[in-house]
Amino acid sequence: MNSHPSILLGITGGIACGKSETGRILSSEGFAVLDSDFLAHELMGKGRPVYAAVVGYFGVSVLDAKDEIDRAKLGQRVFDSARERDVLNRLVHPAVMKAAQEWIADCREVRRDAAVLVPLLFEAGWTEGWDAVLCVTAPEEQIFQRLEKRGLSNEEARKRIAAQMPLAEKAAQADFIVENGGTPDALRRRIMDLIEQIRRDKRKYHE
Repeated sequence: MNSHPSILLGITGGIACGKSETGRILSSEGFAVLDSDFLAHELMGKGRPVYAAVVGYFGVSVLDAKDEIDRAKLGQRVFDSARERDVLNRLVHPAVMKAAQEWIADCREVRRDAAVLVPLLFEAGWTEGWDAVLCVTAPEEQIFQRLEKRGLSNEEARKRIAAQMPLAEKAAQADFIVENGGTPDALRRRIMDLIEQIRRDKRKYHE
């Protein structure tokens, strides 16, 4: 059990900025880490209520050969339409937040440091309850390079970026900015410095 007060971090940022790498670094430092995208994927599994709601709205055209939701097909639909993107978020976000809050409560109970990766943290209005919200950013050129490595064309990459809240706006709303334009070691140092600062701030608050 930790001798210090446990901390809860919300990790957000733009696409391909390094949220997952930030999660891996935190995990290596003993944090419990929950990826809300992975959680959403689980909740959209066949037989789950979210699956039924998504298929009920979007139809069987978003299913694969095994009748599971094909995220690539669904992504194509929602990234081409702001209205359908909003519908998907309304169908999925409440269930994700409920499951994540249960996970957070379990971490709190055992005083475990925890972090939740939430790409749409501000869009979902999930701003309360964190000890700090960190926004991971990266230079635009590097973002496009990373998306190209994922197999996205320049046009597809621009659609994905345009579908999200502007990165500068997210950074302005966050408690701390994690710039990920350098080396993995530089990213780790920045994260560890911030964790120590957040711990100090929390200790002062509880004194």
